[in-house]
Amino acid sequence: MEGYRVKEYRVPVKRYVRTLTLRDDSALIAEYRMRHSRGAIWQEILDGIKAVGILEMEIYIRGTLLIMILEAPADLDLDAAMERLATLPRQQEWEDYMAIFQQAGPGATSSDKWQPMERMFHLYD
Repeated sequence: MEGYRVKEYRVPVKRYVRTLTLRDDSALIAEYRMRHSRGAIWQEILDGIKAVGILEMEIYIRGTLLIMILEAPADLDLDAAMERLATLPRQQEWEDYMAIFQQAGPGATSSDKWQPMERMFHLYD
């Protein structure tokens, strides 16, 4: 399972990379994976992500470490989008539910939990 297709967009995009750590419990991690699978994740969550302007969101896992990659239009104010996302239907309910799997407390928003990563290398032009 090497390599993943990347969507192409008609607008310039920015990529954001965030990280989060799960609780070190294999049963919880299995349940977390299942809750994010197609058909199990709440439709309101998917709708909310799209409604605030995020074009793509991927989450990768290795052990307890999660890496989230967001792609959004280059002119999107991601902080404002994440603040808006937290107010949409069922978003905080989802975040509180996911907190049982994550090293995060109830009441934390997505932007509280997911910490930005710093890009330290890329193929320079």
